[in-house]
Amino acid sequence: MINLKINGKAISVADGTTVLEAAKQAGVKIPTLCYLKDINAIGACRVCVVEVKGARSLVASCVYPASEGMEVITDSQKVLDSRKTTVELILSDHERKCLSCVRSQNCELQALSKELGCDETKFKGAVNEFPLDETTPYLIRDNNKCILCRRCVAACRDYQSVAVIGPNARGFDTHIGTSFEKDLKDIPCVGCGQCITVCPTGALRERDETDGVLAALNDPTKYVVMATAPAVRVAIGEEFGLPLGTNAEGKMVASMKMLGADKVFDVNFTADLTIMEEGYEFLGRVQNGGVLPMLTSCSPAWIKFIEHYYPELIPNLSSCKSPQQMFGAVIKTWFAEKNGIDPKNIVMVSVMPCVAKKFEKGRPDQSAAGVPDIDYVITTRELARLIKRKGILFNELADAEFDNPLGVGSGAGLIFGVTGGVMEAALRTVKEVLEGKPLEKLNFTDVRGLAGIKEATYNVAGIDVKVAVASGLANAKKLMDKINAGEADYHFIEIMSCPGGCVNGGGQPIKTAFVRNNIDYRALRSKAIYDTDEAMTLRKSHENPIVKELYATYFGEPNSHKAHHILHTSYVKRGKY
Repeated sequence: MINLKINGKAISVADGTTVLEAAKQAGVKIPTLCYLKDINAIGACRVCVVEVKGARSLVASCVYPASEGMEVITDSQKVLDSRKTTVELILSDHERKCLSCVRSQNCELQALSKELGCDETKFKGAVNEFPLDETTPYLIRDNNKCILCRRCVAACRDYQSVAVIGPNARGFDTHIGTSFEKDLKDIPCVGCGQCITVCPTGALRERDETDGVLAALNDPTKYVVMATAPAVRVAIGEEFGLPLGTNAEGKMVASMKMLGADKVFDVNFTADLTIMEEGYEFLGRVQNGGVLPMLTSCSPAWIKFIEHYYPELIPNLSSCKSPQQMFGAVIKTWFAEKNGIDPKNIVMVSVMPCVAKKFEKGRPDQSAAGVPDIDYVITTRELARLIKRKGILFNELADAEFDNPLGVGSGAGLIFGVTGGVMEAALRTVKEVLEGKPLEKLNFTDVRGLAGIKEATYNVAGIDVKVAVASGLANAKKLMDKINAGEADYHFIEIMSCPGGCVNGGGQPIKTAFVRNNIDYRALRSKAIYDTDEAMTLRKSHENPIVKELYATYFGEPNSHKAHHILHTSYVKRGKY
């Protein structure tokens, strides 16, 4: 431990602690812009400067180490004036269209400018102008609002090992771009959206589909079905001021019914269906000498990642569609037939914690009924915008339940929202079905938690099944390299592209850097999912009564010819460009 003073207050901190971290322990918040814990400590923006007794100039607290006997002043006039000037200079080359910006009132630059009392027009002069990049179905890049913090660059590089964006040019012309200034559609971006969630301004945002959804809801000739992913319910409340980790499922369902959807269903149902198809596919591979290890196929950014960077491992992928695509396929085949509705008149809207789902809905081989399985994908953030636009008082709503029959989902389907959840759900079913007796213990805790890579071995009907779970594509890359090197003896691998799983998806409510650096919001959202699963009576996918009915009356059995036609898909080898 070392001893120092922060604004005259004596504290002791561990050796290696930065001044920024020491100040937090002393109860002092130092503002930051570029800093993100673990991935972006570069001292570039100079917003976090402080005075250190004996130092010749102000120092960047995010990278400056605390030392024995150090005396730090974080709030002197010199410090405050420096921060204010820095932010005013950033504002001088920033497109100040705050009233129409998607990040208004949740913009770190806006908040800091107000906090420091900045004059946004103090420095006048040349201003960069950049064209919007609107070339992908999932992401819009607006460099006119970029402040060059490089947080998106760090997320793309360190979380995901994709590294397709970075600083181009020099000096006043510096901007975040791609190699050779290519459009986003022409680079091996996987669409995970982690760059959006770390951006402090509106320089990166999802492609908004709410206008299309509103038009469908207002069209009397359309039958609109809305369905939500497991992770949405434990995050949507944050958009309305509810505490982190609140499961707002009841209010979420009530608000969607007030929006005017004909049916509001739960994608947990097709998470259960995925387990049936994927579980039996895995059993078939084990019993018939199929390609192992089998890789899960639920995360669309992961699918695009393997298509770009490990196309030789495509045969290892499960051929199952994701729960989102299965849901649309079931709605436009079985549900349409059962209710006498022309699939062309059904508008399927999925609410996802993910922006890559916007890309996934347009993939080939995703139209079981001859029309797209999914028509619109909106993120958790977009659903909140719709609710606010329609004047619905979310927090005052009485809880409502999903509609029948596809509102029935198990706890196993629910835990798809967290890293390790798909694996645990599969194990609950595969182990019980193969051993022919109820599980003594439902929770497979070895695959839980936020560690980047988790490994476990389970005895299933006398066979030792070795599994691995990875979240974040940087961790997925480590496992794929092991497979290619012949060093992986796994049978089954679950990959979630976003660190922590879907609870931390690219379409979830955006948290400020201060929250990201100091509160484990991923753990709080995950806990809400596990707590709900624990309280449910239906916790196994193969016991879902509607799943049973679907196989008995429509598909016949898992992996049948009809199931393959409707619920399975194919993949594409993509170049690295």
